[in-house]
Amino acid sequence: MGVEQKLGNMGVVTTTLESVVNWGRTNAMWPMLFGLACCAIEMMSAQSSTYDMSRFGMELMRASPRQSDLMIVAGRVSRKMAPVLRRLYDQMPEPKWVIAMGDCASCGGVFNNYAILQGVDEIVPVDVYVAGCPPRPEALIHGVMTLHEKVKAEKFKDLAQIK
Repeated sequence: MGVEQKLGNMGVVTTTLESVVNWGRTNAMWPMLFGLACCAIEMMSAQSSTYDMSRFGMELMRASPRQSDLMIVAGRVSRKMAPVLRRLYDQMPEPKWVIAMGDCASCGGVFNNYAILQGVDEIVPVDVYVAGCPPRPEALIHGVMTLHEKVKAEKFKDLAQIK
């Protein structure tokens, strides 16, 4: 049963511009790979045919920040790597989102020392945290779906106030 049967002979579909734009944003997110440790293996596994993140419009991970709007930080971030991560985030076009994957990216994990950031949110704003050490590919997919729900609920007036 398609849209034609539901509409009858009217041939009209009504919706809001916000919902159409947010639908397009959720179904065409291009993630940037930023794998730093063991979580990167699970992130690569989520792209495999078993889990198939391409069903969410994420056909491949981008290596360029200018071609991506979703940064998945997978693994521990050292203080030496933090300025590089921030520079890549700044080069991403608006709107942009960040997923912190794993305990190391979320809160430093077991590395409670001066060399490792105690959470990537010290450098970039994080939209979704994915827990685990390392989190399974299903957890990353759940994090992506949670981000999709957040993006679908965005309002234009809220985005204008952020800037």
